[in-house]
Amino acid sequence: MRVLFIGDIVGSPGREIVRERLADLVSQKKIDLVIANGENSASGFGITPKIVDELLGCGVEVISGGNHSWDRREIMEFMPHEARLLRPANFPDGSPGSGMYVGTAKNGVKYAVINVQGRVFLPAIDDPFKKVDELLATLFADVAFVLVDVHAETTSEKIAMGWYVDGRATAVVGTHTHVATADEHVLPEGTAFITDVGMTGPHAGVIGMDKTAIIKKFLDGLPTRFEVAQGDLQLNAVLIETDDEGPRNSAGRLKARSIERLRLRMD
Repeated sequence: MRVLFIGDIVGSPGREIVRERLADLVSQKKIDLVIANGENSASGFGITPKIVDELLGCGVEVISGGNHSWDRREIMEFMPHEARLLRPANFPDGSPGSGMYVGTAKNGVKYAVINVQGRVFLPAIDDPFKKVDELLATLFADVAFVLVDVHAETTSEKIAMGWYVDGRATAVVGTHTHVATADEHVLPEGTAFITDVGMTGPHAGVIGMDKTAIIKKFLDGLPTRFEVAQGDLQLNAVLIETDDEGPRNSAGRLKARSIERLRLRMD
């Protein structure tokens, strides 16, 4: 099984490269399932129902979120009606939507995507480690592939999550910082891991935003309006391949055979 996870999609430039490159990438790499983090896809902050439909129409099959999931008011009522749009599962009970989706990939394999948010340097919410435990415990044995998107600020919290679920999930991928890390590897019990997948959008700025406003903010500390940057448009993703013939992990899930970083640029 081959699964593509696309790092944080930022604004219309990020959506553009997904529209232009995803179909060919799926065909060339023989990808069975596409997951993307979309919490910055609406002008860098949040996501809208229209954008959800756009991304799903491009071939993304599950959209994960993070601390900007509810920046757009109109998503509040929409989210409970679109199961493929996730928000972090460890937001308090009663929050709109869900943090886990269970589906069937193109190759017939049943999968689950779990989305949690870290607590270090981010708003205090429920424990992501305990929430992952709770959600994993609800999955039936026929769910062969499990991916956890841990949306967190610090490398340590994301790495800790990788070790915590090694042998219980097929992959743990970090999102949020928009800077791809070069530590992709498969943990001892068969869980593919990367600290941060990186950003899909314009890299000629500061983590997707126009560099002039960001630099000004650092210089004078005054409030300023941030706009999505333009230029050096990249799609950053990871390709996870499972070992379909070998033994399963301790939880009965597929083990990862490999995880590969992908970086595509617009011509």
